[in-house]
Amino acid sequence: MLDQARKILKEVYGYPSFKGGQEMIIQSILQGADTLGIMPTGGGKSVCYQIPALLFPGTAIVISPLISLMKDQVDALNSLGLAATFINSSLSNAEVEERMKNAGRGKYKLVYVAPERLDSNRFLAGINTLPVSLLAVDEAHCVSQWGHDFRPSFLSVAALINELPRRPVVTAFTATATEEVRKDIVNLLSLERPNVYVTGFNRENLTFSVIRGEDKRDCITSFLKHHREHAGIIYAATRKEVDNLHKFLCKKGYAAGRYHAGLSDEERTSSQERFLYDDIRVMVATNAFGMGIDKSNVRYVIHHNMPKNVEAYYQEAGRAGRDDGPGDCILLFNPQDIRIQKFLIEQSILAPERRTNEYRKLQAIVDYCHTQKCLRKYILQYFGEESAGAECGNCGNCLDHAEYKDITVEAQKIFSCILRVKEQFGVTTVAEILKGSQNKKMAQYGFQRLSTYGLLKKMTVKQITGLINMLVAEGYIQITEGEYPLARLRPVAFSVLKGQEKVLQKVREKEQKVAADNTLFEQLRNLRKEISQKEGVPPYIIFHDSTLQEMCERCPTDRMSMLSVKGVGQAKFNRYGELFLELIRKHFAE
Repeated sequence: MLDQARKILKEVYGYPSFKGGQEMIIQSILQGADTLGIMPTGGGKSVCYQIPALLFPGTAIVISPLISLMKDQVDALNSLGLAATFINSSLSNAEVEERMKNAGRGKYKLVYVAPERLDSNRFLAGINTLPVSLLAVDEAHCVSQWGHDFRPSFLSVAALINELPRRPVVTAFTATATEEVRKDIVNLLSLERPNVYVTGFNRENLTFSVIRGEDKRDCITSFLKHHREHAGIIYAATRKEVDNLHKFLCKKGYAAGRYHAGLSDEERTSSQERFLYDDIRVMVATNAFGMGIDKSNVRYVIHHNMPKNVEAYYQEAGRAGRDDGPGDCILLFNPQDIRIQKFLIEQSILAPERRTNEYRKLQAIVDYCHTQKCLRKYILQYFGEESAGAECGNCGNCLDHAEYKDITVEAQKIFSCILRVKEQFGVTTVAEILKGSQNKKMAQYGFQRLSTYGLLKKMTVKQITGLINMLVAEGYIQITEGEYPLARLRPVAFSVLKGQEKVLQKVREKEQKVAADNTLFEQLRNLRKEISQKEGVPPYIIFHDSTLQEMCERCPTDRMSMLSVKGVGQAKFNRYGELFLELIRKHFAE
């Protein structure tokens, strides 16, 4: 059956070979084994269950968390000539009944279902009549309360599996799952002796960078100036920040949309559709936007605020470069971001143990924002890839070739201050002591009498706090968990105090990238846009940016050479091939 899978990949999807990990996951499923696939965003998770669904008899049920995700997947499958549909709250009862009847007649190979639909006994009765051969759970981390997008409705999946007349092959996929979350997925979805494949979390096409202590709007406008024609997402922590930043960009003349839970359904849908169809280039949004967005040509993701944890950041940043093209992932950090995230944790209704876990994860993303080491390696090690290898050479830290500054004396003063307060206070208090602040807390605790009081008075509290956070990220200081974390020294800090170790800090340099001009690429994008408007589907459903880019590089002039371009299968060529060939021929004739 694996040979048939390869044939479908080439003839239907238009790709000559599987991506890393896809083939072994598909083989596991085809052999009838429950399978858990941990694959990076853009790694081709959907192909891993779609191809077995086409080869298995009967119908495949796909549990998918968002309406937009289902629509995108079904649109893409239909464009390939494959029979698929979705069932969710966007349909009327009559439409649901009609689609269920058609499913019972064998009209669809794949039926996408929202997890909330599993709470309907009427719907479950309908599912029980179908010959379900495969059940796939997308975004499977949503089943775990330790995951960053916990959805209680996912807990109903196990009950569905147990109620089906014949147990299907069960598969689950996610891009971001720690070891703790993986165990939850296996247990809570009732996977039986599953094959677990972690194909790696690395996204080599993405460039990560963190910018600290600079005006965020200046950073954004400077970046957009050189990327005006590219599609991108800017994430902000609150609705108010989304509204203000959206208004600011529109005044600057950028085609920007906004998305957050405070907008009407109509406005959210309109913004999302305009972004998918390339009518607007920039989407300013809270984290309510994105998990179901399969837009392949997002070239950058900017975080206006630090997100709540590394999992959320990597999933949101990973929406760039889904077509394997380059993507910039920029995090703009300000100390105020930490306070915002702490407030959001406290406002959430969480069990004490989960709140503690959220604070631990928050500290990990704070460390990411302050580390001087390779950013890619930090992320990979966070997800358990201890053999992450050498520095990537392609993140903001690796590309920063500035000189190192010896800050051993400043570090010794900080470490000494932490010891003087007996490791019983947090970062801000330590910074205020070193600054020589005159607030009530200094007098209340007698901090003015400490020998370390005012030792860094030439620095601002903000600068001292940033320095302490860098020392935390580099492993000199430990921050305890909880709402009121304390700063404590790690063993290596005592070596610095004794003069046995030096502490170095990089002085950051600013770098700017200039977008390349590509006339043929723009012409191909314009043609794709015209077709998408006629057919009523997003442009990337027709061809990904990476496919258009390969057309520019290979310059196909006939059917065979066009079919050798990745992403051009037989069905796509029959529908669009001649139109794109004609444009390429015309371009070179001119």
